Amino acid sequence: MDPKREMPKKNNMEHLIADRQEGIGVCGWILVSLSFLLVLITFPISIWACIKLVIREYECVVVFRLGHILSKKAKGPGMILILPCTDTLIKVDLRTVTCNIPPQEILTKDAITTQVDGAVYYRIHSAVSAIASITDVHSATFLLAQTTLRNVLGTQSLAQLLASQEEIAHSIQAILDSTMEQQGVKVAQAEIKDVRIPVAVQRPTAAEAEAAQEARAKVRSTAIRGKMNASKALKQASMVLAESPAGLQLHYLQTLTTLAAENNSTIVFPFPKNVLESLGQKNREG
Repeated sequence: MDPKREMPKKNNMEHLIADRQEGIGVCGWILVSLSFLLVLITFPISIWACIKLVIREYECVVVFRLGHILSKKAKGPGMILILPCTDTLIKVDLRTVTCNIPPQEILTKDAITTQVDGAVYYRIHSAVSAIASITDVHSATFLLAQTTLRNVLGTQSLAQLLASQEEIAHSIQAILDSTMEQQGVKVAQAEIKDVRIPVAVQRPTAAEAEAAQEARAKVRSTAIRGKMNASKALKQASMVLAESPAGLQLHYLQTLTTLAAENNSTIVFPFPKNVLESLGQKNREG
């Protein structure tokens, strides 16, 4: 997603929250003052009404005062103090949520119907956005995950779906994360759990895989036979050259001529060991 398009959305959300946090009006201040006065008059009994609840480490609370969000940041963890009659609380769980996507009927790019199920792991990173911008963030994430799974898999063939599940899962995670970020949701991971192929498609697919395996086996056997024939030919050639030392020398000279024709700067030429031994004996005798 284009970052330039994300900025106006973020600004709109900030303006929306800021508008809700603007003055609560004269009547609102009167009610807040009366509530605060009531707390002072009935103190210390009223302290039990002000201490609403204790927020755990993995939770936070969005406080509404006369229908307006009290602050830009959610409160918690710890003890929360409120004004009776004017403040209301909404608790938000910040732990990672597992969303199991039920089996979805997918029509792949090559017109094959399959059933695919998956899982999405997400958490709320902005409680204010999750409460102020959407009615039910968990239901919205669940429905969007189903739709995204069908849309992304509908652009893939069956072979791509079976071979590239990890890449497809990363693509689904990126789409969900960019869409739900404005609602205060961070999608950490998306996974494809199972791909169910119809029986009518499994049989030709298995036959095709078996045929490909047989073809590879024939290619390997042909290569092995070729190596065996080449080794037999080399063995016969070595036997012929062993019977005629002069033929071996001629073969060396022919190899040297072939290498010299290729304009090589360095030539490694084997020299018979018996010739070196005969030269050494002649030098010792001399």
